Amino acid sequence: MADWEFMHIEFLWGLMIIPLLLAWHIIRQWQAVPVMDFSTREFASGFDQWKVFLPHFVFGLRLLAIAAIIVALARPQSSISWQDIKTEGIDIVLAFDISGSMLARDFEPNRLEAAKDVATEFVKARPNDRIGLVVYSGESFTQCPLTTDHEKLVNLLRDIENGMIQDGTAIGMGLANAVNRLKESDAKSKVVILLTDGVNRSGSIPPLTAAEIASTFGVKVYTIGVGTKGEAPMPVQYFGQVRYQMMPVDIDEETLKEISKLTGGRYFRATDNASLGSIYEEIDQLEKTVIEEQQFEKKSEEFLPLALLALALIGLEFLLRKTIMKSAFI
Repeated sequence: MADWEFMHIEFLWGLMIIPLLLAWHIIRQWQAVPVMDFSTREFASGFDQWKVFLPHFVFGLRLLAIAAIIVALARPQSSISWQDIKTEGIDIVLAFDISGSMLARDFEPNRLEAAKDVATEFVKARPNDRIGLVVYSGESFTQCPLTTDHEKLVNLLRDIENGMIQDGTAIGMGLANAVNRLKESDAKSKVVILLTDGVNRSGSIPPLTAAEIASTFGVKVYTIGVGTKGEAPMPVQYFGQVRYQMMPVDIDEETLKEISKLTGGRYFRATDNASLGSIYEEIDQLEKTVIEEQQFEKKSEEFLPLALLALALIGLEFLLRKTIMKSAFI
């Protein structure tokens, strides 16, 4: 977008002379009112009234010329500004535990729904990153590959639920699947956020083996253990119905810490909705996307049109004074 700026803006103070000259002209005209007697009414009616106003018009041309010269001396310049934005995004895969224990109600309304809500806000806060979603329980699959279509990702995130796959806790399989989604990435930073509430008891790939694979491909893993300290109301099947009873919270924190250590990430423990939200906020700060903005500006001189306008006005005034205004009745 083009805007005008003045190199010598102090010259614009000279425009104050315009109202002074106009006042001088009005006073001068009042002091010199011409009087002319006509022998007949018919002769007076034949007099061209426009000639009375012609000197005022010519004086107006002079004022406009002076104003144009003053503005031209202030050296107006038009500027066009634009931005060049360079983004270095981060590729992130969210690995979600959807085992039956994620329905425990030590979070509101339960661990899984709380994790989905917090992850949704995390995704919305990172518009410049490619983000994918892997879910795991007794096995693992990709719910959404890496994408910048975050609206689609959020919808798929909301759709995940316990029972989509065989129950269990295959942490190693979930991590390996997430790493597989990132191994071909050329992003400056590749991250897995692995969330679980249990101990690896399923799958053909041990968690630490998956962590070594992640380290090989330069993937950083942040691990999150979800669950209160002590006991939590866990869902259990009782004669075909789901009931909740207090059971010990068993999270393999040592393995989760080792996974993060091997890959250069960090381990976090979430004991309620608030702490889970703060963990994602901290990860968001640790893995900031680089956005470089460069400002460009191009300036063009605009005084020439004003100078030409002033010259044209002066020329018109000179022409009128040397032609029409030489009439005997002006």
